[in-house]
Amino acid sequence: MQNLINIINDKKLNRFLTKCNFGIEKENVRVDSSGHLAMTKHPEIFGDKLKNPYITTDFSESQVEMITPSMDTVEETYNFLESLHDMVSLELKEEYLWPQSTPPSLPAEEDIPVSIFEETCEGNRAQKYRDYLSKKYGKQKQLLSGIHYNFSFKDEFLYLLHKESKTSDFKLFKDEIYLKISRNFFKYRWILIYLFGANPSIHGTYSRKCVDMLDEVAPDSFSYTSGNSFRNGMCGYKNKEVFNISYNSRAEYVKDIKKLISQEKLINEKEYYSPIRLKAKDNTNLLKSIEEDGIEYLEVRLLDLNPMIKTGISIDQLYFVHLFLLFCLFTDEDSLTEKEIWEGNKNHELVAHYGRKTDLELFNQGEFKFLKDLGLDIISKMEKIVEDLGISDLNYINTLREAVESFYDTDLLISSKIESGIREEGFIDFNLNLAKKYYKESLVDNFALRGYEDLELSTQILLKDAIKRGIRFEILDRKENFISLTVDGKTEYIVQATKTSLDSYSTVLIMENKLVTKKILEKNKIKVPKGGYYTNSEDAVDDFYRYQGSKTVVKPNSTNFGLGITILPKDFTPEDYQNALKFAFKEDDSILVEEFIEGKEYRVFVLKNKVVGILHRVPANVVGDGKHSIRTLVEDKNKDPLRGTGYKKPLQKIALGEAEETFLAGQNLNFDYIPQKDETVYLRENSNISTGGDSIDFTDDILDEYKEIAIDSARAADATICGVDMMIKDIKELPNDSNHGIIEINFNPAIHIHCYPYKGKNRKLGEKILDSLGF
Repeated sequence: MQNLINIINDKKLNRFLTKCNFGIEKENVRVDSSGHLAMTKHPEIFGDKLKNPYITTDFSESQVEMITPSMDTVEETYNFLESLHDMVSLELKEEYLWPQSTPPSLPAEEDIPVSIFEETCEGNRAQKYRDYLSKKYGKQKQLLSGIHYNFSFKDEFLYLLHKESKTSDFKLFKDEIYLKISRNFFKYRWILIYLFGANPSIHGTYSRKCVDMLDEVAPDSFSYTSGNSFRNGMCGYKNKEVFNISYNSRAEYVKDIKKLISQEKLINEKEYYSPIRLKAKDNTNLLKSIEEDGIEYLEVRLLDLNPMIKTGISIDQLYFVHLFLLFCLFTDEDSLTEKEIWEGNKNHELVAHYGRKTDLELFNQGEFKFLKDLGLDIISKMEKIVEDLGISDLNYINTLREAVESFYDTDLLISSKIESGIREEGFIDFNLNLAKKYYKESLVDNFALRGYEDLELSTQILLKDAIKRGIRFEILDRKENFISLTVDGKTEYIVQATKTSLDSYSTVLIMENKLVTKKILEKNKIKVPKGGYYTNSEDAVDDFYRYQGSKTVVKPNSTNFGLGITILPKDFTPEDYQNALKFAFKEDDSILVEEFIEGKEYRVFVLKNKVVGILHRVPANVVGDGKHSIRTLVEDKNKDPLRGTGYKKPLQKIALGEAEETFLAGQNLNFDYIPQKDETVYLRENSNISTGGDSIDFTDDILDEYKEIAIDSARAADATICGVDMMIKDIKELPNDSNHGIIEINFNPAIHIHCYPYKGKNRKLGEKILDSLGF
């Protein structure tokens, strides 16, 4: 294939070698806190098993399957897989995701729960297929879990290559690319089992026939003491017979599988448990789609779950498999003969059972050669391909270096580390301790959707909740947080998580304009602060006398996130007033100057005439220790993992800017002041989370009468989704003319502050918004 390499280099197509289509399907069984197979149903939060494209079940009701969409890079795929793992893990109730391919402590065969589906045509088919598998292979074998690695090149890349080829038919050219990879994969696949085989051991409750083939390495723990992968071995996940399916052409592949189905050796194409499978655009009718449309992508099926990694596979493993598939493409071969299939199958089994034996020999074109020599030769060829194709990414280079080390020292193999851990702790405890450890890791930064951290956190939360429900999503404009959600033919377009079709454009304009909002609320007899509206600073300066001697708020008319707001104390000077005007006019060409309504500020989130969350927002502050300055205390507080910038974390970092400096000066303080122990110093008067404030949930503590005022305010603006900012002196006192007031209605209220408050409950507003949209 040197000619193909030359074309890629000459036409500068190298970028397409690392930007491809990647996808991962991962299975984990659920276990209880003692390491027994969970007997509970698939969590309801993940919706219909047959329709959720991201989170479903495999064979068993206790076996979760996570599926990433097709992604452009290895990194994006890995990030999405990690997010799926975290989402599923954190929704389990006193259960864990078992990190091992081989099952945990199992009940009797008849008690293993098979996936349950609704009584529809599709559901009945899925149920019948599982019943068939139960009888033919046994339920225990179906619980063997693993990783499926889906791969294809971009069609753009293949079209460009096809232009330079001598093949007239593009589909046939594309087929040959994937068939060639598959043929070489059959020959050399043993290297993946050697490097990434990760389950030499099983529990004593597994099939007695299989247990008796292994050595006991700990109580109820049995192992291939020199093997790599039980799942890929004699007792593993395989067909009852060995089938010689042709990978020499699309037509031969389809013909061979159809023949097995007609002979009733397979019930359908899904039962062909090949280590690599050809896939089509329409996998609901796989053979017909391959026959008519050609091969769309490849599915690598022999990868074990790696218990040493939370996600079940490391990003280095993903890099290596990608390079291995490139090696399979760029390594010359003829058609795959029956003898080569036999050798490939024997090497597969030998490595699964004995791969850690230092003197193991494998079949190589009718001869025996040491595994180590064959492996190092493959790695050397992979390195040459990387060099010839100019793949300079260090991640790919490093994964090859790690592979080389594993051929010199079998203790570095995943299987060696796992068996060592099982000998020390026992099969159940070793894996269960890892499962519990990974659960704790999932709790860290659990608010983020990995790979999408550049989006506002509210958008990330909404996307995560959509994924859990099986709602397909598309990022239409990352900068604007503009997304689409689709399910069952219904599509909604959403900006910043809360701008939806539920509110009209005029409603948004009303809430965006604080003057208009104020006038509409006044007409509806809702208490708002008194004050003036100004389009130039001269008029506002002339009205200084109207506000002198009273606590006063100066704010832009049409901005959000607390930008440009200043709260002036009673004894503010003309200079203070003019600085506040300048600050506000920087953000907008019109401003409001209003009386300050005494009390604490509460953000009331109203959704479809219901209050679904209330937060008290405490202004940016630090608590003294008697040793450190305000500057240092702010720096320390900003190290909290909940704090970030750009609304990508639940809390924003506290700034040390002009507004904070001015507010401290009003207290005769500066950034170098050292507060006494337990002294609280506020750096801002306004309490916006966007300016470093703390959020405290008060949803269950506010009187219903105040909630009704917030609902009335939203109704007055004809708003379905909004954040009503209310000042209340005493939340236990009924509303009256002097103890409360509405200071603002927000048209795009952040949901993350209600989902991850500084103190209090997660109010799950992402789920509530999806409910309101009819998803």
